Parts: sequence; structure tokens; C-alpha cells
Amino acid sequence: MPKIKTTRTKAPPEGYEDIEEILEDYAKKMRDAENESHEGKRKAESLWPIMRISHARSRYVYELYYKREAISRELYDWLLKEGYGDINLIAKWKKTGYEKLCCLRCIQTRLNVSTAVAVDAAQILEARFLPLCYFALEVRLRAMVYT
Repeated sequence: MPKIKTTRTKAPPEGYEDIEEILEDYAKKMRDAENESHEGKRKAESLWPIMRISHARSRYVYELYYKREAISRELYDWLLKEGYGDINLIAKWKKTGYEKLCCLRCIQTRLNVSTAVAVDAAQILEARFLPLCYFALEVRLRAMVYT
């Protein structure tokens, strides 16, 4: 979640104006997801939309800097410092084999549960979104059933 802007907050670097509208859309979606009723949902189920939006916002920042090279290093560092992207998740995306990682929970070893994170984008689009490691696991299971 981005930090609250005050008068003491440093001004954003040059280039922020170009992406500000999209980041505000993500913030609006996040507020809607947080205020959404969670009646009748499991405890973890109410967090799924929030995790999905957080992942999308982090992926947007990551792709702006590493894939499209559309923002400066200074702006990229400022965005991460202000909380517009998950620093740890982006660090994993930079490593080989973790490009499709949906969350850090998928690779936690202390739970003695890990899921296959190598999921094709085409499979992601076909499957309904299940957050956290359940998402990757469901796509894998579907692939096994239909082959």
C-alpha cells in the first residue's frame, strides 16, 4: 500500500505524471476491494482480491522498468520506497525460473508446502483466478486431468 502523502513527503521524480493515473486506478480498485463485504466468505477468501490487485500493481511497476524501460531508475526506486510495488516479489521475478511467480507464499518452505510456479500465461487466462498458491496448483491439476 502506498504511503500517505503529506507536506513532508518528497516530491515524486520526473516521469511520475505519466503513470500517476494508472497508479490511482490501482489505488481505487484496492479501496473498493478493502471495503467490499466479506459476509459468507472464508477468512482467506476475503483477501484474494487484495492480493490480486497488489500483484497486478507490482507487475506493472516491474514491467515499466525491466521490460519496457519506460521509467528511470530514480522513479523506480521511489515507487518501491513509497510502496507501489512489492520489493521482495519483484526481486524474485528478476531471477530465472521465478518469472511467473504469483506470490511469495508459493515458495515458502516453512509450511512444507510448495506449488509449481511455472504456469503459462495462456493457462492463466483460461483458468479462473485463485489467489496465492492455490491458483498455480489448480492450473497444474487441470493440465494433468486433461492430458
